[in-house]
Amino acid sequence: MRVLPKIAVIAFTAMCVMLTGCSATYTAIKKRNLDVQTKMSDTVFLDPVKPSERVVFLQIRNTSDQQDIKIKSQIVAAIEAKGYRVTDDPDKAHYMIQANILQVSKSDKSGSQAALLSGYGSGIVGAAVGASIAGGGTGRVGTGLIGGLIGMAADAMVEDVYFTMVTDVQISERAGQGVKVTEEDNARLHQGTSGSKKISSTQITHWKRYQTRIISVANKVNLDFNEALPKLQQGLIHSIAGIL
Repeated sequence: MRVLPKIAVIAFTAMCVMLTGCSATYTAIKKRNLDVQTKMSDTVFLDPVKPSERVVFLQIRNTSDQQDIKIKSQIVAAIEAKGYRVTDDPDKAHYMIQANILQVSKSDKSGSQAALLSGYGSGIVGAAVGASIAGGGTGRVGTGLIGGLIGMAADAMVEDVYFTMVTDVQISERAGQGVKVTEEDNARLHQGTSGSKKISSTQITHWKRYQTRIISVANKVNLDFNEALPKLQQGLIHSIAGIL
C-alpha cells in the first residue's frame, strides 16, 4: 500500500484550510447584517368606511412556547396611529382582528418558505437545522480526518442562523345593511384509531371573514434569539396594523 509523502499531506491539509476558511468567510461577510423579512400568505382587502366606523376589536393569542412575547399594546398603538379606535366590545366594532402566534423558533430558509406557502391553519413542521459534512473516501490515514475536523471547526464558528415567527390571522368585517352572510363549518373528529365523526353546522352571521398567515424571518450569521426577537415582533406588529 502506497503512503502519501509528508509534503502531500501538508498540501492537502492546507487546501482544506483554504476551502473551509473561504466558505466560512463568505458566509460571515454576506450574512454579517441582520436581515428581517415579513410576508403574508394572502392579501386581504377591506372596504373603506367613514371615520365613525373605524372601530376595531383586537384579540391576540400566543400558543407558542415563547410565552414572554407580549405585543398587544404595541399593536393597539399602531392601529390607533392610523386613526382607528380599539374596543374591548366586539358588538361595537366594525372590524375584528384575531391573531394566534403559533411558533417562534430556529428554522431554516426552506422551512420558513414552506410555512408561508401552506397558508392559514395548516400544520407546522419543524425544519432541520445544521450543516452536514460529507466524508471523503480516497485519502490516506489522517488526511480525511484532519479535513473533517477543520470543516467542523469552521462550521462551529460561523453558523447561518434563521429564526421564524409564524402567526395565523383572521380578520372579520361587519357586513353592510341588508347583506346576508352564511357560514358553514365542517369538521371530522377521530374516533379511536379507525373511526371518525363528521360534524357540520350552518349559521347566519353579520361578519365577512378573511384569513391569512404572517411569517417573519430573521437571518444573520451567528444570530442570537434575543437580537432577533424585537425585529420579528416589529414585523408582525406592522403587518397586522397594515391590514387596516
